[in-house]
Amino acid sequence: MDRTQKSEAISKLAKTLTETSVVVVARNHGLTVAQASDLRNRMRAAGANFKVTKNRLARIALEGTPYQPLGALLTGPCGLATSADPVAAAKIVVEFAKTTDKFEIVGGAMGSTLLDVNGVKALAELPSLDELRAKIIGLVNAPATKLAQLANAPAAKLARVFAAYADKDKEAA
Repeated sequence: MDRTQKSEAISKLAKTLTETSVVVVARNHGLTVAQASDLRNRMRAAGANFKVTKNRLARIALEGTPYQPLGALLTGPCGLATSADPVAAAKIVVEFAKTTDKFEIVGGAMGSTLLDVNGVKALAELPSLDELRAKIIGLVNAPATKLAQLANAPAAKLARVFAAYADKDKEAA
């Protein structure tokens, strides 16, 4: 890797770090290509990203961002999981760490808040941004649906009464 490639890698990683709301640092001890591809595919499906970079380049990219304290966690073969959704990257990393012992969560950060392993796991247990939006929409929509049902109930009862009288008249005739 020459200097221009290194500077491009640093600028890409720095740009990614400015656009994310959470960064999770994970150590990968001998993941197979299939396992790494599986992790990246899961991350991509959730709108997240997993990048393995040289620790020195990652530390340089972390400078000037709120995630600068993560530089101390970068020892050994590490990767950075990032996402704009504060929960997505943590959720995928924690799920993947359960499937293999070659993948270890080291820590992370959400904005300027540094997270330890337990903090990342707690973050992974929270509902995602899409799930929260769906719950809010459901809560807002439920009273309106109930009101519509209540408003239509008397008319429906009246229609059933008329139908019963009509059936009774047909039977009598």
